Amino acid sequence: MKKILIATEKPFAPVALKKIEKVFDKAGKNYQLVLLESYKERKELLQAVADAQALIVRSDKVDAEVFEAASNLQVVIRAGAGYDNVDLEAATARGVVVMNTPGQNSNAVAELAIGLAIFGLRELFSGKPGGELRGRTLGLHGFGYVARNVFRIARAFGMKVIVYTRYSKGAAAAIGLKVTHSLEQLYAKSDVVSIHVPARGEHIKSVSYEILNELKDGAVLVNTARKEVVNEPDLVRIMEEKPNFKYMSDITPDCENIFKEKFEGRYFFTPKKAGAQTAEANINAGVAAAEQIVAFFEKGDRTFQVNKK
Repeated sequence: MKKILIATEKPFAPVALKKIEKVFDKAGKNYQLVLLESYKERKELLQAVADAQALIVRSDKVDAEVFEAASNLQVVIRAGAGYDNVDLEAATARGVVVMNTPGQNSNAVAELAIGLAIFGLRELFSGKPGGELRGRTLGLHGFGYVARNVFRIARAFGMKVIVYTRYSKGAAAAIGLKVTHSLEQLYAKSDVVSIHVPARGEHIKSVSYEILNELKDGAVLVNTARKEVVNEPDLVRIMEEKPNFKYMSDITPDCENIFKEKFEGRYFFTPKKAGAQTAEANINAGVAAAEQIVAFFEKGDRTFQVNKK
């Protein structure tokens, strides 16, 4: 009997849990599903994971301490696309496979990105005259699952869409996207830029002053990725130099107080990370995580492994 622990400070919706349970029920009697929801203290997680063979988390931190406590752990599934909350080096050192569930939240995040763009162009619904999406140029900074959905939605609004990507140029061109030669060119040509790159490697603080300075005064920057990809001091500098520029995000920056003091009416941050906060995304990611665990144990499937093999 394999113990599957779902540890979620922010629990899955009840309907998602029912569907997750069905996945394991269908797989046979070999799985024991255990829930640790809305836990307040870290020791609760460390105790619960001690004898688990598999762990499903959302934004919960899975670090070296967790892997140290979980001597039987074989696989961790991050129900979502980003996995910066999981210590991959510690997992690899312990021989634990880490996977994410790419694409399951992508439509939810894409709809939020478009919504934030509209909110910015319409002057935060303040009553001031705003602008429309139609006819404007949207620049996609990155071209993963979310960006592809943003492209689909934006095209329906009548936007011209361009993209900068180093690794998916052929895929982007194949569906009719114009690929810019550089990140600077993307920002210079766009009325709205939507960021869709992970918070690692070359992407950390890649949205720098040199890049932001290419934007038109009056442009809208939408960030539904991670705060680490934006150089915050440079962002503040651009906000000061371009008085009509707006920044819309579902991640509150560390310099939020400066925004409150200086840039009223030119920014918006959701109270918490909101991209995947829909019933549909909640269900999709949870079910995908369960299915990946079953496939891992029954077939040795590691398709979505994100740490070293």
